[in-house]
Amino acid sequence: MFTGIIEELGRIERVDPSADAVRLTVRGPLVVSDAGHGDSISVSGVCLTVVDRTEETFTADVMAQTLRMSTLSGATAGTPVNLERAALVGGRLGGHIVQGHIDGTSELLTITPGDAWRVLRFSLSPELAPLVTSKGSIAVDGVSLTVSDISPADAAEQWFDVSLIPETLTATTLGERMVGDHVNIETDILARHVERMLDLAAAGSKRSLS
Repeated sequence: MFTGIIEELGRIERVDPSADAVRLTVRGPLVVSDAGHGDSISVSGVCLTVVDRTEETFTADVMAQTLRMSTLSGATAGTPVNLERAALVGGRLGGHIVQGHIDGTSELLTITPGDAWRVLRFSLSPELAPLVTSKGSIAVDGVSLTVSDISPADAAEQWFDVSLIPETLTATTLGERMVGDHVNIETDILARHVERMLDLAAAGSKRSLS
């Protein structure tokens, strides 16, 4: 479990593909400083398990399903990534509850600059649109953010905005994102649970009427 507060900007050091998976070596001296075999580290929002480590890098396997769902499918040596260790029980929850189980990817549609901030607008697939609400929480490439605006429910193309302060722009990869880039998205876990409950309730009602 993570909080979406990025601890370190790392980078992909090596990509070793196999038939149905990829083994990534990631540089991140801070996040590996106390990491052990089997520990979880969030890599741009994707929860990965440490299978090996050195003083400055760790290695993790990425399965085929994760590659299909995330931007890690396009990772190459030198790709910058946001890194976060699993949250400590009893610590401060600075962001929101992030599982590292992403829902898919979104495209950066527009960037609106301010004096010291930027508003980024991202696309939303029809499946994810019901799970995103204004002033709600969302993880973008593992970064805990507050949704500052969303598209009208009847809009043909759904989107959401996030407003980035200078600290987020400099401390994460989001400051370097350009229009057309794709990012990993994880919606709020509470929204996913509510959606599932509503689906089950609707299915039960249909069975009762049949």
